[in-house]
Amino acid sequence: MFVKKKYLTPVFIYVTLPKVIDMEKIGRQVFLYDFYGELLTEHQKSVYGDVVLNDMSLGEIAQERGISRQGVHDLVRRCDRILASYEEKLHLVERFLRTRDDVTRIQELSESGGPGAMQEIHRISERILEEL
Repeated sequence: MFVKKKYLTPVFIYVTLPKVIDMEKIGRQVFLYDFYGELLTEHQKSVYGDVVLNDMSLGEIAQERGISRQGVHDLVRRCDRILASYEEKLHLVERFLRTRDDVTRIQELSESGGPGAMQEIHRISERILEEL
């Protein structure tokens, strides 16, 4: 008897993996919108905000605004490219995330109080100040 390999893979992988990828993508879109959203036109901000922040479907937005679903899709993709190009040039989201991680590390070190904690805190804080 021959068993196809695809049936040996657990089903939950097919279900959860796209959701994890979507959550990462949505998180990135939210950060980009927060940092660079004001640089979009009013129409772009409104539609992109509905997709990213209000979790509206493309069909819902299209129906509400009287445009095609494809038009909404194209606008969202265009906004994704615009916001990503701003991030490539300015790196504000990257700097913010790095600083947030550094501050979290400082907090952990201050709570642990282990040997060398103050030196590590000083080193991290110097790096943060250099980046500002």
